[in-house]
Amino acid sequence: MDRSRRAVLAAVLGGGVAGSLLSPAAGFLDRFAALSGDYWEPAASSAPATVESPYGPATVRYDDHRVPTVSADSERALAYALGHTQATDRRFQMDLFVRRMRGELAAAVGEQGVESDRFHRQMDFTAAAEANWTALSDTETGASLSAFAEGVRAATSDGPLAAEFQLLDYEPREWSPVDTLLIQKQIGWGLTGSFRTLRRAAAREALGEEAAADLFPARLDHDSPILRPTASFERRGSADGTGAERTVDPAFARWASNFESPDGVGSNSWVVSGEHTDSGEPLLANDPHLTLLAPPLWYRQHLRAPDLRVGGVAFPGVPFVVIGENDAGAWGFTNAGADSIDFYRYDADGERYRYGDETREFETRTETVAVSGGEDREVTVRKSVHGPVLERFGQRVGVAWVGLQANRTAAAVRELNYSDGRDEAMAALSRFDHPTQNAVYADRAGNTQYYMTGLVPYRVTDGERVRGDRIFDGSAREGEWPGYEPYGVPDYDAFVASERKPQERDPDYLATANQRIVADSELDYYLAEAYSAPWRGKRIYDLLDERAAGDEPMDFEFLRRVQRDVRDERAALFVPTILDARSEMTPEASEAAEAFVDWDYRMDRDSRAALLFASFVDAYRTRVFGPSFEARGLDDRFHPNDWVLLTLPAESRWFTDPPGGEARTRTETVALAMADALATVEDAGHEVYGDRNRTVIDHPFDQSFLNYPRYPTDGSPATVRNVRVESGVGSSYRLLARFDGEPSQSVIPGGNAGSPFSEHYDDQLRAWADGEYFEQTATTDGPADVEFVGADGGDDGA
Repeated sequence: MDRSRRAVLAAVLGGGVAGSLLSPAAGFLDRFAALSGDYWEPAASSAPATVESPYGPATVRYDDHRVPTVSADSERALAYALGHTQATDRRFQMDLFVRRMRGELAAAVGEQGVESDRFHRQMDFTAAAEANWTALSDTETGASLSAFAEGVRAATSDGPLAAEFQLLDYEPREWSPVDTLLIQKQIGWGLTGSFRTLRRAAAREALGEEAAADLFPARLDHDSPILRPTASFERRGSADGTGAERTVDPAFARWASNFESPDGVGSNSWVVSGEHTDSGEPLLANDPHLTLLAPPLWYRQHLRAPDLRVGGVAFPGVPFVVIGENDAGAWGFTNAGADSIDFYRYDADGERYRYGDETREFETRTETVAVSGGEDREVTVRKSVHGPVLERFGQRVGVAWVGLQANRTAAAVRELNYSDGRDEAMAALSRFDHPTQNAVYADRAGNTQYYMTGLVPYRVTDGERVRGDRIFDGSAREGEWPGYEPYGVPDYDAFVASERKPQERDPDYLATANQRIVADSELDYYLAEAYSAPWRGKRIYDLLDERAAGDEPMDFEFLRRVQRDVRDERAALFVPTILDARSEMTPEASEAAEAFVDWDYRMDRDSRAALLFASFVDAYRTRVFGPSFEARGLDDRFHPNDWVLLTLPAESRWFTDPPGGEARTRTETVALAMADALATVEDAGHEVYGDRNRTVIDHPFDQSFLNYPRYPTDGSPATVRNVRVESGVGSSYRLLARFDGEPSQSVIPGGNAGSPFSEHYDDQLRAWADGEYFEQTATTDGPADVEFVGADGGDDGA
């Protein structure tokens, strides 16, 4: 049997397992048969009962969902044991994450990884992580990262390799502290690495300034910001300025957009003070909306060491709890939407470019991308004064990104784990340099807090502060960032000061859902190019306001009900317009629209109206924007968001005189879209929303025997209970934190184990799909499942 990587990849990654018995992968199926074959034993095994540790004793106890409680007498012993534990459960996933960020994916998966490697080599995330490690290596955080890396390496060398490594016939690269920091860079890039500016520039060039202005407004016109007028942080005036808009080829913008997060990445969070709760203690909720993966993006864990009692979730490869709670308080994050990236064009001649009155040379080197089963590629890596230079389709674009600098985020998260109340938590959050996040916090002393984390740069052209929503002329020194040092240590004092960033102390209640942060006057610095549509933020505030105005307190059950809410504010806004258009519809479409007449706008799995509305929004978007965009080489990645789509007035040019399209009234367009939606539903054979809205969470190999089951679920891209089937994004972790003596609750969409053959691979998925939770309780009693002992076999560290 041909066990070369080329044969395996052609079969497994190319879909051969499901497609043909003649595929070379057919012979691999018996290797996955229950209780037989070469791969079952390593896939199903776990860590040995006793493991040597150079740092002394530690224990691991698993609960019924394989959530570990790792306990040790020192932080290094804890970190070593946790590295070993995470690697036992998620080693392949950790390796895949890091290979992508290092630009070494093609060496494992072949030709399919080449373009990803090209992009990641040009961005040189590795050099940024190395700068981060240089800044942290001599700190307590650095010591933990080193011990964690040693634990990962020990698990990799001592234990059996995951089945995926054997299928691809390669070994994982040796883990280092830089790899943990690359995981941080990956998350930061996923939350702030947006090429929106390039897409908008290409759309503006293709559609015209006036038409593009309708679709990409600088400020969405809504009244549901995070901070309502009671917030008291410093704000003044407005930031403005002009910069050169340079032509961007849509093909370049499309290529770059392949390496940012899919639509829908965001989150919900809210915090309620004890003034509004039945217990008199605060409540906190958080559910980050990130890519849904098998295994999940998050790893549930509890950590116990001197002065440390913390539980929640971490990214595999990270030793600290990112979202969760300790004995003093609880915290959560949502994406703030602050603009952390800018783009530059240059007057260049070969390897030289103009920078003000100077002529400089690009820093240039050539790297080889190894390609499994194919020809290796050479990639030219260029850097300018602003950072990396992306090159494709004959274009060069310089990139400045906050995450390309060293930062203190890993240390801040560690400090947050150890924090003893609000003052220490806020001190930690002030050093959370990247990514920019809406942090909510509550503690057992009754304090509540909102704070926007992250370094926010000033943009300066000719000594004046300017906005960052355009492509700058780098040669004219437009859009410079004072204090920015790509691949180095920034001047922290040159960024927006901590006390000037949006924040609120002791709010009665406050909700974040990626909507606009401030309500009234703008800040005197530019913060963001765009925010998410306000559907979720409006709905959460509506529910909180209604409860606060009534006689009932906000108890834990109410907290849970809000997080599971599935009323779609898009439907509440637009269904009346659909019903008004019934006279223009075909008889079949008009009859189908009857489902909307008494509908409560809830995206429930057993709802026919929810199914039709979800299909209608897609059809309406295509009817309004599709012809004009396609005629100009712009695909659906250039489409505006649903707030813009559904608030277009009847007299909009997109109905009366669409660029390159056919003029129709809005009523006619709605009628046609309803017919399209009905046809889509009938062609798919769907009867209710749950037929369409199912969990689609797949293993990286995307094979049926590795993918998670398809369960019907509730919610939509616009509901608080969030799921976006089309882009594979949704609530990646749900946390409900309380301080009344009862345990907090949480759930992830899958399981803690990374092996598809483990009973814990997907054992939380059904609960997640049904809106259920598990107690977030450490396992501290009973015999240890894994015991770490000194290297000499005793309990003393070496």
